[in-house]
Amino acid sequence: MSVLELRRVSRVFRGGAGVHELDLALAPGEIVALVGLNGAGKSTLMRLALGMLRPDSGQVLLDGRSLARAPRATWCGVGHLVEVPLAYPELSTRQNLALAARLHGAGGSCVDAAIEQWKLTPYAERRVRRLSLGNRQRVGLAAALQHGPRLVVLDEPTNALDPAGVLVLRDALLRRADEGAGVLVSSHHLDEVARIAHRIVMVNGGRLIGELSPASTDLERTFFEHVRLDDERREAVA
Repeated sequence: MSVLELRRVSRVFRGGAGVHELDLALAPGEIVALVGLNGAGKSTLMRLALGMLRPDSGQVLLDGRSLARAPRATWCGVGHLVEVPLAYPELSTRQNLALAARLHGAGGSCVDAAIEQWKLTPYAERRVRRLSLGNRQRVGLAAALQHGPRLVVLDEPTNALDPAGVLVLRDALLRRADEGAGVLVSSHHLDEVARIAHRIVMVNGGRLIGELSPASTDLERTFFEHVRLDDERREAVA
């Protein structure tokens, strides 16, 4: 059974932007990377997968159940970061992580482990609003992953991270997948996601237009060629 599945999911906004008839399944232990240009629909897809947006048509399933029928235990097993880190700016790093742990039904011991893993010890008692963008991103990622989620959904998680943070993230996602979690991650860094992804799915114009093998050479050139050909096909039909 898939951890996450989108069946012919569409959501169109005023003006025509959105996503159209998406079919995507994420298996346990699988890392799937979404790649696309700005405005391609990656963030919208992730918001639909997490129930932040409702589809106009189609169905989203978590562990084989529709989002509306997924029990609390299923939602407790989800970790996500979409667009901006979810944190209370007036609370400290430790307080934010403790709240996130409670929301996911996790014990407090995971907070100390997350602070150590994400190299946040010097900032543990500092208010999040006083942190750099990179350290805020670390707090958001720690909150998303500290409870050992079965499903991980991350939108551009390397934003503002320094190279050391990217390495921590890479190790954390590989560990989650090794322990059976499904991981869906979007990125415009093809070389980086190719290091960890089992599949790379291309998004353009709100549609899934194919897959790339992480082992392929010259991924960037191949990706842009797929986008160019898809743009030409859509212009010919319009």
